[in-house]
Amino acid sequence: MTQQALSVDADHTAVVIMDFQNGIVLPYGRDPAGTLRRAALVLDAARRAGIPVLYVQHRGGQFEADTPEAAIHPDVAPREGDHVVVKTKVGSFSTTGLDVTLRELGCDTLVLMGVTTSGCVLSTVRWAVDINYRLVVVADACDDRDEEVHRVLTEKLFPRQATVVTASEFVAAAGTP
Repeated sequence: MTQQALSVDADHTAVVIMDFQNGIVLPYGRDPAGTLRRAALVLDAARRAGIPVLYVQHRGGQFEADTPEAAIHPDVAPREGDHVVVKTKVGSFSTTGLDVTLRELGCDTLVLMGVTTSGCVLSTVRWAVDINYRLVVVADACDDRDEEVHRVLTEKLFPRQATVVTASEFVAAAGTP
């Protein structure tokens, strides 16, 4: 899937996992189990490589704090040392301090995973490009209710602004088994 060779600089890269919450990943994904499994592989590889992991969690509406719907799915739950950023809009930057946190960590490259591809992933890609981040989208660790929309975004739109890879390609590039 990669249109160019992926190189991962752990000192300047962060993994951003968006909206992997019970009330989003299960009803809005086409392949929740597969997406969760692949996202978990990326998270494990990132942590072993010393790459910071940042969770973006949507709040508001049915996703109120301390509800089962708002909880991050246990298969990809944050671990000690991970960052959790709470947002109230679709994209990860507009209602958060995500940019400040990333800059403080010295990150200029983002590895993105999220549900939904047409929601949080698209909004975050567009904003991140505008503020000069380099981007990697892990296509098979993103999911969307609409298979064709997911395909068009990951095969046609995102490659114009990001390196698009599979979870296994990221794991290999991160230098972990």
